[in-house]
Amino acid sequence: MLEVLEQLPADPILGLSAAFKQETNPKKVDLGVGVYKDEQGRTPILHAVAKAQNILLANEDSKTYISPQGVQGFIDGMLELLLGKGHKTLIEQRVAAVQAPGGCGSLRILAELLKRANGDLTVWVSDPTWANHIPLIGSAGLKIETYPYFDKNTASIKFDQMVACLEKVNKGDVVLLHGCCHNPTGADLTKEQWNKVLELAQQRGFLPFLDIAYLGFGDSIEDDAYGVRLLADNLPEVIIAASCSKNFGLYRERVGLAAIISANRQSRDALQTQIQAIARAIYSMPPSYGGALVDIILNNDELKSLWMDEVTEMRERMQTLRRLLADKIKEKSGKDFDFITRQKGMFSYLCISPEQVKRMRSEHAVYFVDSSRVNIAGISHQNVDYIAEALVAVL
Repeated sequence: MLEVLEQLPADPILGLSAAFKQETNPKKVDLGVGVYKDEQGRTPILHAVAKAQNILLANEDSKTYISPQGVQGFIDGMLELLLGKGHKTLIEQRVAAVQAPGGCGSLRILAELLKRANGDLTVWVSDPTWANHIPLIGSAGLKIETYPYFDKNTASIKFDQMVACLEKVNKGDVVLLHGCCHNPTGADLTKEQWNKVLELAQQRGFLPFLDIAYLGFGDSIEDDAYGVRLLADNLPEVIIAASCSKNFGLYRERVGLAAIISANRQSRDALQTQIQAIARAIYSMPPSYGGALVDIILNNDELKSLWMDEVTEMRERMQTLRRLLADKIKEKSGKDFDFITRQKGMFSYLCISPEQVKRMRSEHAVYFVDSSRVNIAGISHQNVDYIAEALVAVL
């Protein structure tokens, strides 16, 4: 029976990673896979995480199941981090939430919840968005449409076109919005643009679906939470998928949060039973370890302060690399790539063609995806000249 199933093509990013491993050029550079790297190209364990591991090891006394909801201290700490201490939705007990296996698990739980609420709604995603948004949301049986977001010709957000599209979104539809540094282009909405999105949500009656994994990688943890908090402050319902892979460096631990801000306490109680039932049907209980570490960090003043310092260090390093790359390109070609410095977080679109990207790989062993999305953290002081030279050679 199973032999009727056909072999599927390799995942574009995972396939790129496999090709990079087989590359023999000693100068090869990996700008594809989206993990933070230090100057030596390592993805280190944060000091705050290492200290939390020691605390957990010394105090954990059982490996029994945790509840389907997850580690409560993790949930409380993450909600406070995202919404701010004492946020009215928390005081009013209007937030339903579960710990999930990574941001992807959070997305899928929330997609299944939307399907239960209204199987005929449409989820609007940005063009471009992350490739996994489509299967994670679409596989729940939801219809997907796109709204304009980024113009590679001008290396800027198509905000007027985005607004024109969202002005036509039906009441009850869902609009997936990227939190700080989350869109693969590296182009973030400004505070003024977030204000306009809120206005559109109020006028059209669509439900915002926020995906956020890079809090603190843009300007600061507080500034980066602006869009989330603005919508949570002013709308009766908002859904949030959050991940701790990036800013806690907990990639392999798969730590995520699926949260729903509801109109009232009664609705919140119903939603809590729904998302726990969805989680139960998919994976039963979440893994404890990563959530327990985040719980320890966010609820220990010393460790939280250390973690915030480490987030600042990562952010400032990537800002420096952006400036360095743009300067090197200009120095070697005279061409202005300053848009790289205006973008934020771990990713940027270089805004070159797929053919030029392929030449970067085949002729220079600099690996990144065909969209021209690069991982800024893969750049170092040792390889930036080589990357700039390779880019100039294919322009």
